[in-house]
Amino acid sequence: MKRMLILGMAVLTLGVSFSRASPAENAVAGQEQADHAKELQQLRPLADEGNAIAQFNLGVMYDVGRGVAQDYAQAVHWYRLAAMQGHAAAQFNLGGMYAQGQGLPQDFVRAHLWFNLAAVAGYAGAAKNRNSIARLMNPQQIDEAQKMARACQQRNFNECD
Repeated sequence: MKRMLILGMAVLTLGVSFSRASPAENAVAGQEQADHAKELQQLRPLADEGNAIAQFNLGVMYDVGRGVAQDYAQAVHWYRLAAMQGHAAAQFNLGGMYAQGQGLPQDFVRAHLWFNLAAVAGYAGAAKNRNSIARLMNPQQIDEAQKMARACQQRNFNECD
């Protein structure tokens, strides 16, 4: 089942908007809370074992409050775990969390880093978001983000953040 759609989210800072992937719009209308609890029960052990897809989906659940209380810090935690395994949608969403300062301090350098990695992986919308965030950065910040992205790739996504 395809679990990713683009969910537009406005950034109030300077009126720039970014989008994040979210399967929330992909959910069947009228799904019961029990379905979400069952989904959480199935995903959690897989995520704990290191399954990047399960980690990403837990991130989305916490990000949008689907079946759990909305908790941006938990969303960041799960997105980061999946992103560090090369999961492009998680990299994209982590970039969005940094861009908006949700669950962690706003950081355009790290937002650029994660959007860039997702763009390199071919994730739709990532290059657009990276370019939008770059307009809010000075040349030194962009250079730093690009160096961080290259180093992250060289380390196979370990110690990227």
